[in-house]
Amino acid sequence: MIPFDFEYLPAHTTAEAVAYYVSRAKAGQSPLYCGGATEVVTLGRIGQLETGAVIDIRHIPSAQVLTQRHDQVVAGAGVTLTQIADSVLIAETFPLLAASAREIADRTARNQITLGGNICGQIFYREAVLPLLVCESAVRLAGPNGLRELPMDRVFDQTLRLQPGEFLVQTATDTVLAGAPWVYVKRRKMGSVGYPVVSAAAIRVDRDIRVAVSGVYPFPVRALDLEQALNRRELPLSRRIEAAVSTIRADLVLDDVEAARGYRLFVLRDVLREIVESLDA
Repeated sequence: MIPFDFEYLPAHTTAEAVAYYVSRAKAGQSPLYCGGATEVVTLGRIGQLETGAVIDIRHIPSAQVLTQRHDQVVAGAGVTLTQIADSVLIAETFPLLAASAREIADRTARNQITLGGNICGQIFYREAVLPLLVCESAVRLAGPNGLRELPMDRVFDQTLRLQPGEFLVQTATDTVLAGAPWVYVKRRKMGSVGYPVVSAAAIRVDRDIRVAVSGVYPFPVRALDLEQALNRRELPLSRRIEAAVSTIRADLVLDDVEAARGYRLFVLRDVLREIVESLDA
């Protein structure tokens, strides 16, 4: 049970959602946008979140898009991870996104968790963002100042850096990058469901490997220094991996009940080896 009262506001257009936000913010209700509301329920129950108004964006048509338009794969923020994982279109055009969605939580949770909710959520793994980082996707945002589209690397730094009152509407990914050779690796503490010790999404563009990781730091990241080291083909694979791991900020590596810092780095080495062996050409 959520131990506070709040106003539920289903929005049917981006303008309506923003208007709800502006009016409720003026009223001091600390409004939140939501998709599947899984974090509102989970964090609200344990006292880590409180709001006076929840604005549901799932009814906005542009947030429910899952399609290929010209040279882009477009995914709405209100689409669930199950829809992405089960989509024949995404399997054919952006298989890395489908693979990452399929590995998040269990199917029951994926039925509720939306793409936008996972990308913008407070739980810091946010693994759905990894394919978008390596494929240099664009994000389409709506807010009090109107609509804007930005490259993911311009607006994502540990989390999606939104302006006050702004929310994610869609992601758009170039079909060439979405269809590039790929690999997705996830290592858990145990079993087939749960948070990652390390998860990684990687693609090969020409001969270069791009990598984004979650579980290493308390935020997902595309590690450009790591990529540069990993792509030094003049070195033996073992040295490339050690050079890549040496770029990791050890003081920032997670050390918690899922895995100790040293073990995460050990697993990262194994994950990088699998990526290179799968993608190196």
